[in-house]
Order: sequence, then structure tokens, then C-alpha cells
Amino acid sequence: MTTSTSDDPRALIRCEARRLGFDACGFAQVRGAWPASARLEAFVAAGRHGTMAWMETTAARRSHPSALWPQARSAVVLGMNYGPDADPLAALKRASRATISVYAQGRDYHGLIKGRLKSLGGFMKRRLDGEVKVFVDTAPLMEKPLAARAGVGWQGKHTNLVSRAFGSWLFLGSVLTSLDLPPDEGAQDHCGACRACLDVCPTQAFPAPYQLDARACLSYLTIEHAGPIPLKYREALGNRIYGCDDCLAVCPWNKFAQTAREAGFHARETLRAPALADLAALDDAAFRILFSASPIKRIGRDRFVRNVMYAIGNSGDAALIEVATVRLDDACETVREAAAWALARLEPTLSPTH
Repeated sequence: MTTSTSDDPRALIRCEARRLGFDACGFAQVRGAWPASARLEAFVAAGRHGTMAWMETTAARRSHPSALWPQARSAVVLGMNYGPDADPLAALKRASRATISVYAQGRDYHGLIKGRLKSLGGFMKRRLDGEVKVFVDTAPLMEKPLAARAGVGWQGKHTNLVSRAFGSWLFLGSVLTSLDLPPDEGAQDHCGACRACLDVCPTQAFPAPYQLDARACLSYLTIEHAGPIPLKYREALGNRIYGCDDCLAVCPWNKFAQTAREAGFHARETLRAPALADLAALDDAAFRILFSASPIKRIGRDRFVRNVMYAIGNSGDAALIEVATVRLDDACETVREAAAWALARLEPTLSPTH
């Protein structure tokens, strides 16, 4: 006998999640042991979180999903595919242009996903009479271990989530609920002997499989780190000015990846491989306009242009010397220092006739 959605609350929730645009939906019990807490504690104790002080201040709330809401009994973990329509590493070969992480080339996912989560939570409350709270990654919830527990994917050797259906490209969100829903089987690790994600890292930011030192990660350095980026990592940046997709893009499971069906996650043409010269000229107002509704807006103009200066220094393009020279008079000291570094790298490229 086939179970109808009216008899199975999980089938009902999955159906509504699909209607709202979610591509993956899994269920996990919130209570019980939470091994991820010990891993987080070790990560912070080793200082591998760098300057992300919020990881220390929110450690207690991150220690267990129920620490955020003691009444929670189950979690509905949702994934939304943001798979690119082109090779995300192709722009690395265009030295005078910028490489921007796939997730930041479209609309900021936080607002879009949170709105859909609220709709799903409201649906659950109306139809199933349970209390709910919704979370995206701005909340202190360890969403990747929760997603693995719900069968949405597993944490690969690069510590990011990998899906058999969508490869590396899933945004995550969660609905915690007071409902006692049957859990799905947790995801199995399918990395095997593969080391592709570890070996491709430009800075060797993985001390061991399943371990990350954020202090050496180009995503952390270009997004979270304020002030000058350490000299030893600047050349490795290449033309990456916001994030780094290398470890995600080389995962063999991406052979099953699909282009995002959510139009908001499609790359803006202006952000596929924008000219470094154009980005270097942005003042604060122009930066805010260009990155309206983009996650890039969060880091601010100064940190962004700092990154652009490093990319210009790595470009080997003498035509960008004039662009970098203008930034020597920038109001931001960090941008000025980055511009000076870029010029020191570029000026030797001038021919003797110049």
C-alpha cells in the first residue's frame, strides 16, 4: 500500500520544499551525541579560525543544535543547488581579469533562502502543528554536520559538503522543529582515496584530510581577514579577488552536478570575469551599486579593492601600472600598501624602451 503525503509528514514537507525551490531535503534527530562539537573545539583551540573571533564567542551555542533552541527535536535540512553553467576555474587563466567565487556571482543567497525557509516553516506549523525556527549560515548552527546527519551529503576531505546528486554546489538552510520526525539515514563518506581537493589548494591550507587551517585559506583571506594579507600568500592569490573555488571545482563528484534552476543564482554577466582595471576604479558609492544584492557587498569597498590590487600585482600586465598608481593616494591605508606591492611587482615587467 502506497503511503500518501497526508499520512507521512516527511513526504508532505519534501513536496512543499520542492515546490519552494529546494533541491534537497533531509531529516535528522537533534537530540543525542554531537561529535562535531569536539572538532570545532579543537579547531578553535589550535587558532585555525584566524581572526574570526565570533567562532569563539558563539562556541557554546554552536556546541549542539539544541543549544540554540532546547525544544527542538528534529531538523529539516534543505539544500538549494547553485551549480555554475561554466568551468569555475577558467577565469584563473585570464590574469588581467578577476576570478570571483561561483556563489558570489549571483544574488546573495542568505535572503532568498531565508525567505523560502520561513515559508516552509509556516507551512509545517499550519499543517503539522509544530513549532519551528529557521536558520541560514549567519546563525551559530553547524549546518554541514547536520546536513550529513540528514543524508543530504557528506563532509569531504576539504571539510565542505559533497552531494552525490549536486557535487559541491549546495547552499544549506535548516528548519528546527518541536515535531518528532523520523530521521533519514546519515550520508556515507564517498571520498575514498581521492586527494584532488587537498592537492589543488594553492596554499596547502589542509594540514590533514578533513582538517582546514583557515589562516591559509584564500576564501578566508579575501573575505573574512581585515588588513593586509600576509606576504607569503599574496602570490598564491593569483587573480582571485573574492573567495576560492579550487577545492570545490576539482571534486570528481561534480560530474553529476547540474546548473542551478534558481535564476537568482545564475551568474551576472558583469561578474563572470570583470576587468581588474574597472574594479580598481570603484569608489564606495560605485562599489555599493555594482554589488547591490550581492554577498560581496558585506566586505566593503576597501577590503575588496585591496584584493584587486593584489590581483593586479600578480597579473604581469604592465598596462595596469597606471591603474595601481592611482590607488597610491587612496584614502584607505591597506589599499595604498597593496597598491605599492602591486607596483613593485609590475614595474620590472616594463621593457627597457619604457
